[in-house]
Amino acid sequence: MRDYQEEARLDALYQLKLLDTSSTESFDRITRMASQIFGLPVAAVSLTDRDRQWFKSRVGVDHTSLPRDGAPCAQVTESSKLLVIEDLRADPYYADSALGRAGTRFYAGAPLITNDGYGLGALCVLGTEPRQATPAELAALVDLAAMVMAQIELQHAFGHVDPVSGLPTRTQFRDDLIDLARDYPGEPRLAVVVDLARDDQISRITRVLGGARVDEMIREATRSLLKILKPTRSAYHVGPAQMAFLSPPGIEQVAYLQALQSEFEQIQASSSVRFVTNVAIGVRPFILGEMPADDVLRGAASAARDARCADSAIALYSSSSDTAQQRQYSLLRDFGTALEGSDQLRLVYQPRIDLKTGRCVGAEALLRWRHPRLGEVSPAEFIPIIEQTSLARQTTQWVVDAAMDRLAGWEETGNAVALSVNISAANLGEADFVQRLQLGLLKRGLRPDQLEIELTESAIMEQPDKAMAVLRALDAAGLRLAIDDFGTGHSSLAYLQQLPARVLKIDQAFIRNLTEPRGPDFVLVETMIGLAHRLGYLVVAEGIETAEAAAILTELKCEEAQGFWFARPMEAEQLVAWLDKRQGTSSQLVA
Repeated sequence: MRDYQEEARLDALYQLKLLDTSSTESFDRITRMASQIFGLPVAAVSLTDRDRQWFKSRVGVDHTSLPRDGAPCAQVTESSKLLVIEDLRADPYYADSALGRAGTRFYAGAPLITNDGYGLGALCVLGTEPRQATPAELAALVDLAAMVMAQIELQHAFGHVDPVSGLPTRTQFRDDLIDLARDYPGEPRLAVVVDLARDDQISRITRVLGGARVDEMIREATRSLLKILKPTRSAYHVGPAQMAFLSPPGIEQVAYLQALQSEFEQIQASSSVRFVTNVAIGVRPFILGEMPADDVLRGAASAARDARCADSAIALYSSSSDTAQQRQYSLLRDFGTALEGSDQLRLVYQPRIDLKTGRCVGAEALLRWRHPRLGEVSPAEFIPIIEQTSLARQTTQWVVDAAMDRLAGWEETGNAVALSVNISAANLGEADFVQRLQLGLLKRGLRPDQLEIELTESAIMEQPDKAMAVLRALDAAGLRLAIDDFGTGHSSLAYLQQLPARVLKIDQAFIRNLTEPRGPDFVLVETMIGLAHRLGYLVVAEGIETAEAAAILTELKCEEAQGFWFARPMEAEQLVAWLDKRQGTSSQLVA
């Protein structure tokens, strides 16, 4: 074969990403059929590399390759023709070949040819006794070789092989599991998902070193994983940085988990990215044929997330944890629909009280969700989920618009009401956020000081410079600013004294057990209030549930408070009625 033709052939072979990948059931089934049709112990899908014959699938042979020189499959590749050797010992060329010396007497090979005419290798059968091949056998071998090529091209065309790792993909995992369930129904197995790195770790590597470094990490992990699994086992590339495989049949679960942990600790110890990533392993026990392939993989991935959240290397599937994760996903999906609708989301309002006078000085607008099927969903459950997604910005806009609409409605009825609303860290990245607030107030004829913007410590410290710029712009626009949940984040005092906010809200976690003067909680809250006052903040205590706590906070000169002791969050109409009853007239509610 001319050099340029051979290079083109090799290029066609390499682009298929088949060499040195794990065997898969879709190929093994064809190889077994060839062996059974000929009644011979050995059959293989043999690919002709530059200097070797590599077996993508094999029956009756332990090794995965043999030298190309002197291999009958190489002749099939070069000629693209069917080859039958009835007795290798009688053939002058092959008698002293590696196969001939190993005792092989009979060989038949049908070429594997691409649509472009390149020979990739052969589907071959071998025997230890001389024999002839019948026309029916050879016709079947040619047909089976065509089936191998159809499988190769199908996998390449439809994403059955990952281009980076060279491993079969999630699609192939699904197909192979279906095949195994048909061939070995009722057999217990373990599905293992290996999560190589957290999303933020992948993002950091990509940002600093580029995507090519992530690809190299994947290839390095692939090589390590294949060494553990040995050639007889398959590994799959099922996610951006996730790989999966099945346990062998008949293993003891506890011992297998211990072995997995030990092996992956060794992989991690030698990884080139060991200092910036950590591996998490999820294991899902299942019975072949009793569970859809997608559920098997999803369950193992769920266990890997548990392992990462628990900061441990390995975790077994937990149905309760999986159910919780499914609920989170379901809530996230349904919340997007709720934002687009008009009957699920609403605001409720919790009054804020001046501790010295007992007057209501405003209210906090709180988002509530009445799910059409689940009923009332706690904000403690859905808000943390939403804040991690692109829905955070839309949610803030919905809340701000609804709050301003309510302010405008109260303004028309003669009520001068001040409302505070919470924004998330995601809003700090919106270039037009302050302008949208200003436009919303202007359209409704509202004063900027009627709206207070609350931002948590954590959100501020997540992007301190950006937060500082946004807060200064809000302050310049005349909006009131508050730091929410103070004490639960990681504020820098250097930033705290520079922020233009004038209100600091102490988180209820510090107030909940404030029941006696001079106790440890008293000292902590006293210190926080004193520090806030020295930095020029007005202090609001959240979560007041007892008269004792209210009295202590008054003694500590905390200016304002909110909590169940004064009033629970209530609907807009209830708030007006509450004010009428408490203060004689709702018009006394002032900013």
